Amino acid sequence: MSARHQFQLKLAPWALLSVAAAWGFAFVVMKDAIERQTVNNFLFSRFAVAVIVMLAIRPQCVKYFNKDLLVRGSAAGLFLGGGYILQTLGLERTGAAITGFITGLYVVFTPLIAAVVLKARITKLTWMCVGIATVGLALLSLQGWSIGFGELLVLGSAFGFGAHIIALGKWSNGRDAYAMTVVQLTACAIMSGIASIFEGGYQMPPDGGVWATVIFTAVICTAVAFVIQTWSQAHMTTTKVAVILTMEVVFAAVFAIVFGGETLTLQKALGGLLVLVAMFVIVTKES
Repeated sequence: MSARHQFQLKLAPWALLSVAAAWGFAFVVMKDAIERQTVNNFLFSRFAVAVIVMLAIRPQCVKYFNKDLLVRGSAAGLFLGGGYILQTLGLERTGAAITGFITGLYVVFTPLIAAVVLKARITKLTWMCVGIATVGLALLSLQGWSIGFGELLVLGSAFGFGAHIIALGKWSNGRDAYAMTVVQLTACAIMSGIASIFEGGYQMPPDGGVWATVIFTAVICTAVAFVIQTWSQAHMTTTKVAVILTMEVVFAAVFAIVFGGETLTLQKALGGLLVLVAMFVIVTKES
């Protein structure tokens, strides 16, 4: 194994952790914006701007748009876009805390899908980390529980996000990460654009504040973040990716406390600690 490859293997988990941090911060900055623009309109703006920015920065990436990359990138984008749309529909019908917890269950779906589809062997240590992360997510998010149609929709989104992680794990290696990301985000933009039709059609962001949020989330939390995720998954197991990304909920809680005025409870602190322990163990011990 070359020194460069060893460095990539060590860098990938920490690069992915930066993605979780960006997505956690997005929860805070998006809160006000999605109260002034419908969610699917916001998502379409976010994904469309991300694609435009990426093509403007590196237009030569289109030379990698062969049939193989377009098919696999689009399929991964369908899983991702489906996850976002189902999560949005579920959020309209249930509480934000329960939505956060159920969405985080992609940490369970990911190894299950890997075992069934990829015939991957999941170690006892990995399942232990998945269990610890799930309990941590519950402590961070839940303050009550009910099961209805909204919860089932969000559960579908968790499956979509898990399938997206598996798809990238299967297809990202050997393909240009930047071009793959452009194709994925284009698929997401098309899906959220279609979904916005059922909300009365697409409307532009209403003011400069929403536009600023769109641009920030499009560039940092979408374009940069998904390039990093696509690249990282060429160097990591899919279950390790899922456990690391559960840190998104921890970062969201931290940023909500620091910037949003929320209070830190013992339950949230314990939940965050458990997710952190699961991430640390799987990064340092799981091969």
